[in-house]
Amino acid sequence: MPSPSAQFSLTIRVQIADRPGMLGAVASAIGRVGASIGSIDLVEVQDGVLLRDITVDASDMEHWGRIVGALDDLDGVTVIDTIDRTFRMHVGGKIEQHNKSPLKTRADLSMAYTPGVARVCEAIAADPDKAFQYTIKRNTVAVVSDGTAVLGLGDIGPRAAMPVMEGKAMLFKEFANVDAFPICVDTKDPDEIVELVVNIAPGFGGINLEDISAPRCFEIEERLKARLDIPVFHDDQHGTAIVTLAALLNACRLMGKRLEDLHVLVIGLGAAGVAVTKILMVAGVRHIVGADSRGVLSTRRPDYEDGSMPPIKRWYAEATNPERLSGTPADVIDGMDLLIGLSGARVFPPQALARMNDDAMVFAMANPTPEVSPEEAAPYVRIMATGRSDYPNQINNVLAFPGIFRGALDVRAPQITEPMKMAAARAIAGIVPESELREDYIIPSVFNRDVAPAVAAAVSAEARRAGDNRAGDTIGFAALDIEQLRS
Repeated sequence: MPSPSAQFSLTIRVQIADRPGMLGAVASAIGRVGASIGSIDLVEVQDGVLLRDITVDASDMEHWGRIVGALDDLDGVTVIDTIDRTFRMHVGGKIEQHNKSPLKTRADLSMAYTPGVARVCEAIAADPDKAFQYTIKRNTVAVVSDGTAVLGLGDIGPRAAMPVMEGKAMLFKEFANVDAFPICVDTKDPDEIVELVVNIAPGFGGINLEDISAPRCFEIEERLKARLDIPVFHDDQHGTAIVTLAALLNACRLMGKRLEDLHVLVIGLGAAGVAVTKILMVAGVRHIVGADSRGVLSTRRPDYEDGSMPPIKRWYAEATNPERLSGTPADVIDGMDLLIGLSGARVFPPQALARMNDDAMVFAMANPTPEVSPEEAAPYVRIMATGRSDYPNQINNVLAFPGIFRGALDVRAPQITEPMKMAAARAIAGIVPESELREDYIIPSVFNRDVAPAVAAAVSAEARRAGDNRAGDTIGFAALDIEQLRS
């Protein structure tokens, strides 16, 4: 059975007879069915009974029934109600707008709105660049999705994707004080998405593309980068790539390996798989083999030879796998140093990991179930990382995108360049000092508050170094935000 998780957290209101030992019996019953108790709160004391709210973490929704049944079976205990805590968090959405300035007097109104606002509008009309100084544009990112590639869920549409985009906006605000708004569009047409984003761009300082399926995501990002003078960043590609590289930098530092000597197998060649491969190549990795649902890519594969292979896969076949290996991922695992999984649940046989090189590494990042579980991989690998929070070494995009946009906004960088991504990866890796590196700690926690400021500083420094910034135009106002964040 999977471990209990907060995503299946339940608050159970129970009426318990007020006699010695009853609370212990309740706790024991919950423990016997494998649930984890989070808190027990006293709600009300009545004649001879106590009303309590008990918060438990379960492994899935079916597990809830066993927990409630175990309580109902106890003499003197009655289950009154249950509340799904995850759904309760989402009631009415997870984000809201707050005013930065008070609006309590006529004077406040005359400055915030009419007539005073007209003077600000006229200043921006005369010099549109002043929108960065006098509107939310300087600190606001649009999180744009069509809901076609939502992590673990696939093509669920724009409405169902909204909770994910709201969550993304929460992470932007929490970790980097960037205001973000979910924009879920009801179209899958790349032309329509590009035009829509171009048309809303005046109100935003950056565009974060999210959960748009491949290969459309590549085209949409490239076209928007060509047309906009603000950063456009597809997080499913580049956030994943940056954090993966950060983890690998530290893993190699721990084991004394060089990137250029590694042999890497990548399973899953969607947006993330392609971007991870590209950043590893830029970082110096020379031996990479990739596999999709049809097997290992090479210029000898039939769909390459007959021209039916999509353009991005053709590039991949030409840029990697010089030995032209073929077959399944398990067929080519021999002699690999690193297996990177960006595909689906349990797609790789754990026993095959025994054929990897000594000190093997596995980054199995499919969510919620990785390509191979840490428990199954443990006999064969030295370093294991996943995308899950309940295992060590979580490779999570939240380590990258808040700080990247914070740094880009602070210097008004018009784009997020490859050197800026490399700088972000090195900054994330650098959070873990040499003295603390170990097999189960190659990447900082997502809650490490030093990460976003370090990434922001590295990104903004690289933009300044390259002259790819317009920081002077904002009169230094944006710099205040990052200093407040650090404090």
